[in-house]
Amino acid sequence: MRLWVGLGNPGAEHAKQRHNIGFMALERIASRHRFGPWRGRFKGETCEGTIAGQRIVLLKPQTYMNDSGNSVQPAAAFLKIPLTDITAFHDELDLAPGKVRVKKGGGAAGHNGLRDMQRAFSSPDFWRVRLGIGHPGHKDRVHGHVLGNFAKVDAEWLDRLLDAVADACPLLAEDRPEEFMTKMALLTA
Repeated sequence: MRLWVGLGNPGAEHAKQRHNIGFMALERIASRHRFGPWRGRFKGETCEGTIAGQRIVLLKPQTYMNDSGNSVQPAAAFLKIPLTDITAFHDELDLAPGKVRVKKGGGAAGHNGLRDMQRAFSSPDFWRVRLGIGHPGHKDRVHGHVLGNFAKVDAEWLDRLLDAVADACPLLAEDRPEEFMTKMALLTA
């Protein structure tokens, strides 16, 4: 069993924010792979399904971003999922819009959701799917950029990216992150 976590800000009023691209990715995966209904558990929303023969639990923490670990850690403990089988899907300022990178471990790069997961597990050694939202150009504009809604002009690349994540995610379930990134590059070119 694997735990895939989308990092974002809960609530309908935040639904289209760049910070919520992790939630959006999980919703597209759940829809594409016909997962069960979302339900409240572990201070979040979960749904379950199977991808590439692997049982996957999707989790969207409904805590504040800074408290994401308080949802993810209890879910992992209850479901007996080791840190190496946890993947966080999150927004990444340092990647161009629509670009994707996968890595295991590393720093939080200013992302409070990742930082809190690292705190909760006392380790950074979980997988991350970094979903590029681009940088606004100056650090003073980062907060507004991240918490701002995607613009209409973003719709084309965003939809293509989310479809590609849903199409390529079986490679993640099979522990083939490099092939996942290759397929993502082909699907989003």
